[in-house]
Amino acid sequence: MLYKYNMYTESEYDHILKALGNSTRRAILDSIKDNPKTTSQLCSLLSELDRCTVMQHLDVLEKADLIIIKHQGKHRWNYINLLPIKEIHDRWIRKYSFEALDVLSKMKKDLE
Repeated sequence: MLYKYNMYTESEYDHILKALGNSTRRAILDSIKDNPKTTSQLCSLLSELDRCTVMQHLDVLEKADLIIIKHQGKHRWNYINLLPIKEIHDRWIRKYSFEALDVLSKMKKDLE
């Protein structure tokens, strides 16, 4: 399998962030983060939605490169792809988290 690392374009980031902006899609990602699930299993977990709606959410996640689909017999397995999330973290979050730790460290020293 070929992975794209540090190769996402701005429009691909838009797709990733849009996909992550929906609570149902985040719930899907949460449910497959430790173990892949079949589409039927995801439909059971999201019983308030019909299968067509779940498939639409999976399509958005797949187009955003957040899930990897593998067909095995009659089952469609959904795996999380953490690389886009890591890249977003590295690009926009890591810098600020280190700055926050510096502020907390300075506050601790000042309080001591």
